[in-house]
Amino acid sequence: MTTVQGSSRPEGDTPNEPTPPTRAEIEREALTFNPFAKVLSGFGLVGNFYNFCGKTFRTMFTRRPVVDEIVQQAWFISSVSIMPAIMVSIPLCMIIVFQVNQLLIQIGAVDLAGAGAAVAVIREIGPIVSVLVVAGAGATAVCADLGARKIRDEIDAMETLGIDPIHRLVVPRVIASTFIAVALNGMVSIVGLAGAYYFSVVLQGATPGLFIDGLTLLVGTPDFWASSLKAAIFGLLAGLAGCYLGLNAKGGPKGVGDAVNQTVVLAFLMLFAANTVITTIFLQLKGA
Repeated sequence: MTTVQGSSRPEGDTPNEPTPPTRAEIEREALTFNPFAKVLSGFGLVGNFYNFCGKTFRTMFTRRPVVDEIVQQAWFISSVSIMPAIMVSIPLCMIIVFQVNQLLIQIGAVDLAGAGAAVAVIREIGPIVSVLVVAGAGATAVCADLGARKIRDEIDAMETLGIDPIHRLVVPRVIASTFIAVALNGMVSIVGLAGAYYFSVVLQGATPGLFIDGLTLLVGTPDFWASSLKAAIFGLLAGLAGCYLGLNAKGGPKGVGDAVNQTVVLAFLMLFAANTVITTIFLQLKGA
């Protein structure tokens, strides 16, 4: 029996084993900030998102949608969005109407409270509230669902079986998000106007008949259609953001949680940018 002399390696160790990083190295790497790399990664994210949107639209208009999946996803998104939309729309509309009525009272035009409430609720509050709820509740739930499928390799399994995830999973969720946003916009507008009526007539002394007559003073059918179009575009963007980040989730459960957080940020940024562009174009066309 022979022994090897001069070796201090413990039994079971293998040669050339990499040395784990020290705590100081990990903290130094975490503190390292490369702005150029961050900018490049941001451009890459935008490019990949546009490519994903192009594939989704091409599939949406060239292949028959899965109707059962659309109905199921619409029910799911509406079930998590209806109550938050109602609970948000009532206090928000009351705050806006209170500020507008205070100004009208100072100039002696409180009877125009209905006109101010209609402009605020139908043009802005309805689309914004409905789609913020869709993005905050519906799109994040969609992202979590697709992200969980991604880390369980279900998406790869579908592609191996010849099933297109864009057609089977993404398109139904995007269509459902769009329709639910439009429906919630109408519901939020009705609830908001009802709350504005109660607040103005009961609490601030506006005349009921003049309030109702003022609803159509500054707002007409074009405003309603523009509001519905805004809600549809917002719902479309929210659905696309949730599906894209869900299908690109990495790193296990933590990666899914990060994707959900990114969905909220990305959806809100796109919604506010789109709202600025659409509102500006509509007001320019209406005033022309």
